[in-house]
Amino acid sequence: MRNSLVLVFVFVICLICTNVFAAKEFTYVDIINMVTDLERISVLPEIGEITQQWSSYDRDSKYDEKTGKYINWEANGDGYGKKNWIRKEGNRFVLGETTGPGCIWRFWTATAFKGKITIYLDGNEEPAVDLPCDEYFNCTQEPFNRPQLVHVVGRGNNNYTPISFQKSCKIVADQDYGQYYQFTYSLFPKDTKVQTFKRQLSQEESAALDKINQQLANTGPNFIAAVENEKTDEIDIKIAAGEKKTVFEIDGTRAITSFIIKNVFPKDIEEQRQIVRELAIQITWDGQKEPAVWAPLGDFFGTAPGLNKHNSICNGVTEEYLYSNWFMPFEKSAKIEIINDSKNEITLPIQIKHRAISEIGKYGRFHAKWHRDMFLPTEPERWIDWTILKTTGTGRFVGVALEIWNPRGGWWGEGDEKFFVDGEKFPSTFGTGSEDYFGYAWCDPTIFHHPFHNQPISEEHKGHISNNRWHISDNIPFQKSFDGYIEKYFSNDRPTQYSCVAYWYLSPDGKDMYKPAAASERIGWYKELKYPLDIDGMLVLEKPNGPIEAQHMGSFKANKWKDDHQLWWIGAPGEKIRIGINVKNQGEYKILTRHTKAPDYAIIQWYLNSRKISEPIDTYNKDNVVATNEIDLGSHHLNAGQNELSVEIVGANPDAIKRYMVGIDYIKVKK
Repeated sequence: MRNSLVLVFVFVICLICTNVFAAKEFTYVDIINMVTDLERISVLPEIGEITQQWSSYDRDSKYDEKTGKYINWEANGDGYGKKNWIRKEGNRFVLGETTGPGCIWRFWTATAFKGKITIYLDGNEEPAVDLPCDEYFNCTQEPFNRPQLVHVVGRGNNNYTPISFQKSCKIVADQDYGQYYQFTYSLFPKDTKVQTFKRQLSQEESAALDKINQQLANTGPNFIAAVENEKTDEIDIKIAAGEKKTVFEIDGTRAITSFIIKNVFPKDIEEQRQIVRELAIQITWDGQKEPAVWAPLGDFFGTAPGLNKHNSICNGVTEEYLYSNWFMPFEKSAKIEIINDSKNEITLPIQIKHRAISEIGKYGRFHAKWHRDMFLPTEPERWIDWTILKTTGTGRFVGVALEIWNPRGGWWGEGDEKFFVDGEKFPSTFGTGSEDYFGYAWCDPTIFHHPFHNQPISEEHKGHISNNRWHISDNIPFQKSFDGYIEKYFSNDRPTQYSCVAYWYLSPDGKDMYKPAAASERIGWYKELKYPLDIDGMLVLEKPNGPIEAQHMGSFKANKWKDDHQLWWIGAPGEKIRIGINVKNQGEYKILTRHTKAPDYAIIQWYLNSRKISEPIDTYNKDNVVATNEIDLGSHHLNAGQNELSVEIVGANPDAIKRYMVGIDYIKVKK
């Protein structure tokens, strides 16, 4: 009898455990709702939940298991003439393939042509989707016709419509589908039941997509709908110069759902940039010794330097407010502090919303940390990898706000993102370019705003650039560790400098290695240019009037420029740039050059040591941007040491757009 009771007890316990850990079932409506669910991403991932990416990254980049070395780690042929796919089947390319229950969250491409992309789900011979690539993005095809989910920004094509599957997924493309691709997808634990996507949506599914499309059209400080047990605290906090002040402290098992500061900051851009870096935010959960959140105040809200407007799903800056919608759970207590490292007292009107929660054990803690150049790889062959985040424990990586300081100009963003999960030696996310990761393409400097990715400030690649991306449905879960990088081709000495805020959820026993930064680390770190300055291999002797930079020319396909760059300058009639050329011995030398021609380019004149050496050269071209043939400027006597070439803008073609641009591909000096 006793044995029978024991068996019954064990059986009941097994039933209870089976129920607790039973496989989850997701309808397609459930999958849709994950696209905007900010609470879900705070829940720690189950074993077996992963997010990875199929992309056209350069397959020359490899990890050698025998030597433990990374090979061709900076390879950059991500989209042209290489095997940038899994395999060929007949005349088509297999771009992605996996088994198990999962979902494609994001499809991005730089250029979408008419070649077809075909998606097969669950082993069916009949494709779930079979469309020309451009019709995934032009909002003409159901269900890919909701503009907040399907959009083109900065020449980048983005589709965030989820495509779920139960057994398998395979993506096949025509050869002329386009240029570059990324598919971000998740796999769920094996016993999860997922409703497979069909283009013919039910009425309920269509309504669910419409609903989140409408939600995403109205992101901002009131994005999160109020709930019944939510409490709102309104605080006007005065913080003296040099003071660290607690602005909010509470005990209990709760979650902060909204944090808003009224935008009372200076309108003068330099004053504003200074003060929002001198102020910092610090948040500590459950009485921990170290804060989980630490960032300059402006950076925390997703952009820097200064307060650049953007309305994203999880944080942003408007004319009236700085807002955060991150879901921030805690078990015992929360403490928010503001540090004022400025010389002036400041008063901040703050609103905080919070509510009670249960099942605290399922939640991670919200982390956000600002840094510059922390925890860079030590392997010499990984010189190109710039660290976004290194952390250990269980959690989810949910986003990054990256600031780029690039006073010299030129395209800074060739670098790919690389995400290593749980100690893997080769990244399961390997991108195709920095702008591709942030959802745009072709080095486009256009400012854009979107719920999931933004370019809130851009100074035509020269100066300050701010990019962010938020991984909501496409968050990257990890059980043991996450190591995230983005390639950085230019050095700090050039100077091209990065800083970032990384955002992630982490188990309470996880390790966050990032410490608060002193005011001296976060203010005044921008290196300025010093002349003479090498620009694309040409020594510019002094700063000219107007912008000058090494311009990336890779997106102009009419001709090839040397190293895909040119010296680019905008001036005015009568203005010059001075370029130094050095020879070891005096004598007669032939001087050769090549220019760029375009609709807004000027008529120019060459001089050598103040002596005219060419007739006026018209660099106007009616329809597009092209490189000239090599131009012979003649043979001339050069002194030993430095000689001076100069280029003067002498006018413009009557048909030209009067922007007076100048492009020089190279200067050659031959004996």
